[in-house]
Amino acid sequence: MRPGRLSAICGLVILSVVCAGAPAMAQVSSPLGGGGPYASPPGPPRIQVNPRPVYRRCASWYVVQYRPSGPVIFPEKHCWWQRW
Repeated sequence: MRPGRLSAICGLVILSVVCAGAPAMAQVSSPLGGGGPYASPPGPPRIQVNPRPVYRRCASWYVVQYRPSGPVIFPEKHCWWQRW
């Protein structure tokens, strides 16, 4: 074989190997999420809920309860949760 023909055949073989590997390299997604033809779609938007702190509010008072032994004063209290 002539040297020119041998180098042409080697060049065609190398070119076919490189072209055959190119589609496989294009399908690989990058670790940074670069995508590709088979990359998964982005997930749903994230909603972050940062509730304001809550605290307990109370109101207290005294009531008179009538007993057989006579009237007695008792404390009463009502509490609820409230945001800032």
